[in-house]
Amino acid sequence: MSPQAAHKPHGSAHRRSVALFGGTFDPVHSGHIAVAQAAEKRFHLDAVYFVPSSRPPHKSKPALTPFLHRYTMVALACAYYPDFHPSLAEAPTDGATPPVFYTFDTVRRFRREHPDDQLYFIVGADQFLEIPTWKNYEGLLDTCDFIIASRPGFRMEALRLVIPPEKLGRAKSDDPNKIVLRKSTIHLLTTVSSHISSTEIRMRLERRQSIHGLVPAPVEGYILGQALYR
Repeated sequence: MSPQAAHKPHGSAHRRSVALFGGTFDPVHSGHIAVAQAAEKRFHLDAVYFVPSSRPPHKSKPALTPFLHRYTMVALACAYYPDFHPSLAEAPTDGATPPVFYTFDTVRRFRREHPDDQLYFIVGADQFLEIPTWKNYEGLLDTCDFIIASRPGFRMEALRLVIPPEKLGRAKSDDPNKIVLRKSTIHLLTTVSSHISSTEIRMRLERRQSIHGLVPAPVEGYILGQALYR
């Protein structure tokens, strides 16, 4: 399956609303699924593409579980949700050393291939606060809308602090969970929050502790069957 095949539209005539959900997914967990479900409901999404990163710039290569395992876990997690799709957009090719992928390039490519889609990018609140360190983040803010997965106690004003003032739109939103930019919109998703983290799951597995309920059941079975994170 090619990266392009992971993004094929379903032939619907209306303008699709699509979200890209990027991350290492090491492993994908129940919190990721809950965020995607909440975003799908809130923004009437036609599709959510989970995009496991091959080798993101902020992670060292030895620390990541091989891409094939992470992609397989994402595929298993998406299997019961008809509008959730695993994506190979950042898959390594030809057995080569996984290249570094940048969110800006992935989003721009998707935008080029599907110019008529309403495009969102789902990211956690803490990750968005680091956006000034991302490649061409100012250009990224112009390319798509953002759905920010909140956490308990998170304040909207924290998002404003990392947005360049020149990117802010002139119109003020009446929605306290929305920031209108000149070419896009930032949405804070407050209907779901999760304390689950991939780091916690890996630590529990290293200590031979149960992860039941922290990851989708098929993912738990795969992790245990493959003896991952031990």
